[in-house]
Amino acid sequence: MAKFLEYQGKEWLAKAGMPVPKGRPASTPEEAKQVAEWIGGPVAVKGQVQAGGRGKAGIVKLVNTPEEAAAAAAEILAKTVKGLPVRQVLVEEKLDIKKEFYCSFVVNGAREARSPMLMFSTEGGMDIESVPEELIFKVNIDPINGLQSYDAVDLAARAGIQAQDLGKFASFLSKLSQTYKKYDCQTLEINPFIMTGKGDLICADCKMEIDNSAVGRHPEFGIEIARDLPGEPTELDMIGWSIEETDARGTGFLMNMGYDEVSPGYIGYHPIGGGSAMMGLDALNQVVLKPANYADTSGNPVGSKIYRVAKSVLSQPNIDGYLLGGFMMANQEQWHHANAIVKVLREILPTQKPGLPCVLLLCGNREDESLEILRKGLADLMTPDGPGRRIEIYGKEYVTDVKFIGQRLLALSKEYRAEKEAQGK
Repeated sequence: MAKFLEYQGKEWLAKAGMPVPKGRPASTPEEAKQVAEWIGGPVAVKGQVQAGGRGKAGIVKLVNTPEEAAAAAAEILAKTVKGLPVRQVLVEEKLDIKKEFYCSFVVNGAREARSPMLMFSTEGGMDIESVPEELIFKVNIDPINGLQSYDAVDLAARAGIQAQDLGKFASFLSKLSQTYKKYDCQTLEINPFIMTGKGDLICADCKMEIDNSAVGRHPEFGIEIARDLPGEPTELDMIGWSIEETDARGTGFLMNMGYDEVSPGYIGYHPIGGGSAMMGLDALNQVVLKPANYADTSGNPVGSKIYRVAKSVLSQPNIDGYLLGGFMMANQEQWHHANAIVKVLREILPTQKPGLPCVLLLCGNREDESLEILRKGLADLMTPDGPGRRIEIYGKEYVTDVKFIGQRLLALSKEYRAEKEAQGK
C-alpha cells in the first residue's frame, strides 16, 4: 500500500472534517521550536517513520516549552527506528486525555465477507497487540452503503460505551468510515483516538494506507510510487515504478531488496512469475548468495518492457552475477524474453561488465525457439575470452533443479570476483 506518515494522514483527516490535534511537522530543532511557539503550550514531539512501537522506541516525548521541544527534536532526529532514519517530527498540542480508544478500518478478505471491516476497542494505546481478542469488537461494513448508524451504535454498546456517549461514538466512527471510503484506504487505524476531559473525541494518532490500485484516482495525494516498500524508495524502486506505471502490458515489477553495494555475493535477480521467484530464491539461499533486487516479468509482457527491467537489474553496481530464473513451465511466449535478454547483454557485457556470470534458465511456450535466439544472439560473446564467457543457458531439463542452478551461479561468481580482485577492481 501507499503509506502516509502520521502527520500526512492527519492532514487528510482534517480535510475530511475529523478532529485532530493542532500541530505541524518539523525537519530541524529550530523548526520544532517555532511550531511549539505557535501552539503556545505543552506539546508532544513525535518522530515520523513508517514503523510501529514509536513510544517504546523513545521517539515520542512530552515537553513543556519551545526550548524543550527543540532539544527533544534534536534527540529524536538523530535516531533510527527499525533501520529507518527519522527525518521529521510532528510537534502538536499535548492533549488532556481522559480515556484512550482504538479503531481500525481494514479489508476483511474472508470468503463470507469480502468487505471493509471496523475493529473497535476501549483498550487503545501502545499495547494494543496484547489486548485480548474478546475486547476487540468487529463489524463488517457494506461496501456500497457504508457503516450504518445502528451498526456503529451496536458496536459501541457491545464494547461497553455508556448510553449517553453512544451517539457521539457512532457519529465519530461513521465519519471515519466515510473518510476510509473517500480516500480509497486499504487501512485506516486510529490508535489511539481519545476522549478529552471535556468529552471531545480526537484522533491522537493516524496510520493511513491507500490501496495501490486507487492511487491514480487521487492525484491530490502526490504519491510518487504506489507500491509496498519497507522504507523510503530507492533509485531502483523509482525506476521500477516508472516501468510499471507507463506500460501496462504484462508485469514488469522491479524493486530494491536492501542491496549493499560494498558487500560481495549479491546477484541481479530476474525471476519470471511468483513460483519462479520462490524457486530462484531457494537456489540462491542454498549457496549463500543474495538477491540484490526483486523483479518479475510474467503475464506475457512485450520485449521492450522485459528489456527495461533486465537492463535495470544488470546495471546495478558491483553485482557478482545475473540470474534469469524461469523456474516454471510458463505459457507465455518466451521468445520475448530471449530477444530482450540478448539486446541487454550485448549492451552491458562488452563495455560495462565483461565476464559477469549470467545463468539464463528459460522454459515454457516456444522454448526451443527462445533458447535458439539466446544461443545465436550471444554466440560471439560466449567465446573463451569474450565478455560473455560466463553465460550459461538452460532449458526445461533444469526447471526444478534449483541446487544445480545455484551451484553454477556460485562457481561462476567466485571465479568472476577473483578475476576482478586480481585486476584491482
